[in-house]
Order: sequence, then C-alpha cells, then structure tokens
Amino acid sequence: MDRTKMTRRWLLSAAAGLGLGMAVGPALLVAEADQALDEAFPKDAEEARRRLIAGNKRFVAGESVHPHASKEWRKRLTTGQKPFAAILGCSDSRVPPELIFDQGFGDLFDIRVAGNVIAPDVLGSLQYADVHLHISLLIVLGHESCGAVAAALAAKFQGAKEPERITALVRMIEPGLKGIDPKLPAPAQLNTAVEANVRWSMAQLGELPDVKKSVKEKRFEMVGAVYQLETGAVRFMT
Repeated sequence: MDRTKMTRRWLLSAAAGLGLGMAVGPALLVAEADQALDEAFPKDAEEARRRLIAGNKRFVAGESVHPHASKEWRKRLTTGQKPFAAILGCSDSRVPPELIFDQGFGDLFDIRVAGNVIAPDVLGSLQYADVHLHISLLIVLGHESCGAVAAALAAKFQGAKEPERITALVRMIEPGLKGIDPKLPAPAQLNTAVEANVRWSMAQLGELPDVKKSVKEKRFEMVGAVYQLETGAVRFMT
C-alpha cells in the first residue's frame, strides 16, 4: 500500500490482522501518520503545489492521514518553523487550510481574512513569509458562497448597506468585480465573483516590487484556487 494512503482505518485493520490483541492508541496512530508523510522538503513551488494537490485528493476521498500532529513532531517545531507554502484564505470556518490540504503543524503559513482581501497587515504577513521563511509558493484561496464577496455584490448591485467596518472590507473587494454581469442568476454571479476576487487579490500582489522581483527570479510562484464546499475539492485556476 502507498504510504500516503495510510489512514487510521487502515492502521486499525492492520493491527487486528496481525493479531496484536490490543487496541492501537491515538498516539501511535498520529506517529504513524507523521511517518506516512515524512517527505523531503519541497525543492521548489512545483513540488509544493503537488504536495498540496495530493493532500486535497486524500481529503476529498476521505483518506486524510492528518500528518505532523504527534507530540514528537510538535517538539521539533519549538526551535522554529519552516512551512513549505503560504495560504492567503478567507476566515470562513468551513475552509481550514490544514484540513482541506491534509497537512499538519508547521507545514503551512496561513493568512486568513474575510474575503481573502489585500489589507496592509496581510501584506506585512506575506512579506514576512517571503523574507524570513523563504516561501516559494503562495495560494490565494477563495471559496464558494463567500459571505464577504456576496456582501460586495449586494452593495454593488442593490445598494445594500453594512456596518462601517464591513463596508471598508466590501470596498476592498468591489474593484475586482467590475466585469461581473448584473443579469447573471444569483448562484452563477456569486461563483463568478468569487473567482474574480481571487484574481483581484493576485493582481494587487503582482504589482508589488518585491513580488515582481521574486517572480522574475523564479524564487516565488503565486497561484489562485477556489474551494468547493460540497465536494471538498480545491480547483486551481489557470
């Protein structure tokens, strides 16, 4: 069996099949999961992306191994962190990056804000990921039924009003929605706007001198993606 296909169910079945005559404890299962994905650190953005895609496939199939969560692994991280990718995602409780990509402690540098908008503190976090953590891959991750994007659409087409702070958030999203067809059915309009908002965030980042330099030198890659709530799949954008 492929080690990356090792699940808790498989470990329990294997233990029973070997006649161990004892329950496999949670600590053992977590340690085994750590070993199952004890891969070499990705050498570049492409390898990092492949690891995320593989993890999401396990998640969609219900075969997550929940790696890098053991006490021993956490102890390794007390001296520092070396995540292999950064995720700029929405704060929505339905879109936790470590779960949907089947990664663990220390694997991802998460930046989460409603609507995955480009705010000043977001830029500071991303610069930290670049300068201090030397991240080679950034995923700008939107998701279906994003409330922040829906609020921006309501403000744009219906004149809807929100409290002051939400209005400020909406205004950061609205410039990316210029090409949205007001006549689209609501579900299609929201889906289109979610993808447009991801592209808008990427466009803003792409204009930053540091990002331009890193991309030109091929030290850094930025990719957009949308998470599908029902299936759990992440669709990478081209």
